[in-house]
Amino acid sequence: MKRIALIIIALFIVTLLNAQDTIQRKNYIATFTSAPPVIDGSVEDEAWLKGSWGGDFSQFEPNNGSKPAQQTEFKVLFDDNNIYVLVKAYDTEPDSIVRRISRRDNGDGDFVGISFDSYHDRQTGFVFASNAAGVKNDFIWARDGQIEDDTWDPIWFTAAKLYDWGWAAEMRIPLTQLRFRISDTGVWGLEVFRNLFRTQETSVWQPIDRNSSGLVHNFGEMTGMTGIKPRKQADITPFVVGSIETFEKEEGNPFATGKGWKYNGGLDAKFGITNNMTLDLTVNPDFGQVEADPSEVNLTAYETFFEEKRPFFIEGKNITSFRTGLGDGDIGYDNLFYSRRIGRSPHLGADTEDNEYVREPRSTPIISAAKLTGKTPDGLSIGIVEAVTAEGRAEIDSLGDRSWQTVEPLTNYFVSRVMKDFNGGKTVIGGAFTNTHRFLEKSGIDGLVRNANTAGIDFMHSFGEDRDWFVSFNGAVSNLSGSEEAIRDLQESSVHLFQRPDADYLEVDPTRTSLNGFGGNIQAGKTGGHWNFMAFSYVKSPGFDLNDVGYLQSADAIISGLWSAYSFDKPFSIFRRIRPNGNLWTGWDFGGTHLFTGGNLSLYVQFKNLWYLSFGGNYEGNSISNTILRGGPSMLWPSYKSMYLYMGTSSSKKVYTSLWTNYSKGGEESSRRLSGGFELTVKPGQSFTATVSPSWSRNMNTLQYVKHIDDGDRYVLARIDQQIVSMSLRLSYNITPDLTLQYWGQPFLAAMDYSRFKVVTNPSAERLTDRYHELTASELSYDATDNIYNVDDNYDGIWEYSFDNPDNNYDQFLSNLVARWEFRPGSTIYLVWSQTRNYGDSTGSFSLRQNIDNLYTEKKPYDVFLVKFTYRFGLR
Repeated sequence: MKRIALIIIALFIVTLLNAQDTIQRKNYIATFTSAPPVIDGSVEDEAWLKGSWGGDFSQFEPNNGSKPAQQTEFKVLFDDNNIYVLVKAYDTEPDSIVRRISRRDNGDGDFVGISFDSYHDRQTGFVFASNAAGVKNDFIWARDGQIEDDTWDPIWFTAAKLYDWGWAAEMRIPLTQLRFRISDTGVWGLEVFRNLFRTQETSVWQPIDRNSSGLVHNFGEMTGMTGIKPRKQADITPFVVGSIETFEKEEGNPFATGKGWKYNGGLDAKFGITNNMTLDLTVNPDFGQVEADPSEVNLTAYETFFEEKRPFFIEGKNITSFRTGLGDGDIGYDNLFYSRRIGRSPHLGADTEDNEYVREPRSTPIISAAKLTGKTPDGLSIGIVEAVTAEGRAEIDSLGDRSWQTVEPLTNYFVSRVMKDFNGGKTVIGGAFTNTHRFLEKSGIDGLVRNANTAGIDFMHSFGEDRDWFVSFNGAVSNLSGSEEAIRDLQESSVHLFQRPDADYLEVDPTRTSLNGFGGNIQAGKTGGHWNFMAFSYVKSPGFDLNDVGYLQSADAIISGLWSAYSFDKPFSIFRRIRPNGNLWTGWDFGGTHLFTGGNLSLYVQFKNLWYLSFGGNYEGNSISNTILRGGPSMLWPSYKSMYLYMGTSSSKKVYTSLWTNYSKGGEESSRRLSGGFELTVKPGQSFTATVSPSWSRNMNTLQYVKHIDDGDRYVLARIDQQIVSMSLRLSYNITPDLTLQYWGQPFLAAMDYSRFKVVTNPSAERLTDRYHELTASELSYDATDNIYNVDDNYDGIWEYSFDNPDNNYDQFLSNLVARWEFRPGSTIYLVWSQTRNYGDSTGSFSLRQNIDNLYTEKKPYDVFLVKFTYRFGLR
């Protein structure tokens, strides 16, 4: 009993010590004004005679804690409706100030900024920054700065001006754009920072250890904000859009006339429900101004993850995210909420007969969506998304008669997320729940999940004097229900593969009408200080599935690993920063089979001239793949090793570049890949930027999946020789921060040549060549007329089976030109031209000239010319 009592007392003392605030915080007193300044960048405004100056900045980087090369000072005033900020950035070399005009949130050059921890929860910082040309940059530091959400676009005002002593920036920040705690003391967290672009020196008002585990908990304090009252935001922004499309005309096809007109209208709205809660609404949204996804060739069985680009869904995404995955690879995308599901391309295609033509929707129309986000004064964060998408219908013409088929049912999506901070943000407990419901009645669709629920809980605790150490956990469950057909298809999908013949712990149950699973991860480690490390484990049960409104590539895995890194961040010799890094990982399936073990080592070096170099290598031994045969038996997979090299010059120059190359090789000569590219950016003046990024890759894989032949249960593989050449060109001309012209273009040329076809015979054989039988010329015959391969593997003169020739070329050129004018805050006109050129054939041969010619000598491109007008009505 004494021992237990001593342990309890010790834990109690440790907890008390852990709760102590040992940071020496600066304090700034804000001043009330009844005569606010005009925001024009002028420091001579009489309003700035009031108040006290804050200063005495210190370096954040490169020489953490040292005196900065240039001095900075600031003032903060406020009235009943706004906060006013003036920052004076002194510079002994004013001719060297970099002053570039760019689009909002793409700030370039010298800049200053201020961050308010207006909740005073030491977790959340609202950041407002301006560069020397008056370009805005705003974002939210969430979870103590571990998440930077630059999708937040409040309405505020700034101006900058040059002087012989340096430059200055003025800001007016309406209280309607800030969420804050109402208190008698009026204490907020505060940080002011400056970046000297030519040397990439960052200085801060409140000193922060560069190796700290977070940012916001290190802020200084601002007092004097007593008496301010919340100002609820209320904005309505209707829009109208019209477009004309031109495309290849097809004789006899009533849907391919070569030209089409479209028009649309809707509205967006934002209301402050309380001081801390904001409701966003969108009705019949249109995202025609959003840039297209980049081209790709996906030869796997898995869905590609694409980043969200639609403004309604990206703003505040950190609040609604519940990530079950780990790291920054494929499993890092696993999340209960993947907003690209809302408005996705239809699940199904139309069934047509000969002499029928069809017009299918490219995406599912969103009827409306609502989003409630915010954080209460006691630290409860809430994020709720509700969206409804319309029934997607394909129109079919049969000799003049029209009919329709449903290719996507009417669907409701619901996402909720809550998190509660304790002990100044050192402990966070949260939960999430999502629901997807498809209204399949009278739709004629029986093969989709009708109802999908996911739920999760998470926990994170930081400890140590500077919150250097942490432990975290999250767990989630999924429940999907539907018809027997829908659940059978789900069991046999690439996510689950229950039909694998050698997985004795799995089976396809054709009578099931629901599927359940669980997943989650646990992590512990040290993120503060020079030395960082983490141990982790991630579990996904065979029935775990998030893909109705979330994202999950595959289930049935237990992955564990270790990570460690050390930062040498005090400049010495020619080095500014050095960071070695190492990982070790291993994995099993739920049948207890050990699947893989691997690791990597890497090194990042930044030099004092701001050039950088990064290189490393991975190695994974022989592994077992449960997925390569896509529902077939597990197969022994050869080891592989890879190496990479990245290097680049200083981005503070008008011309800079980066180079990269990757090389990987599989054991027993099973695969080989070489890729490389570079990026060149040129900034010849104050307003124009051009970036070109060509890349090339060549891939050889002797075990590329081709087809499963039901007759005889054969799995056909082949050697693939794949070559891809692509280039991204981005041009940006910024007439003013609110009037911009941007172009993005990407030619993408790919050729896939298949040869040396083989049939799997013994997938677990020790030698690679014993795992398959390579089809000989006497067994394999190519039919050029039908473009198929026929196989006679018993030499009786009768084809046992056949498969399509998988050789193919895929060429695409995407172009997007956008003129954007924000003629008043929140009100914008867009002029958009987008073009898509596609070409494909079954040659499999690569010729740079021929592939490019194909894009311009074949069918007419698909062009869209669009005009969109939005106008914001501020109701308060």
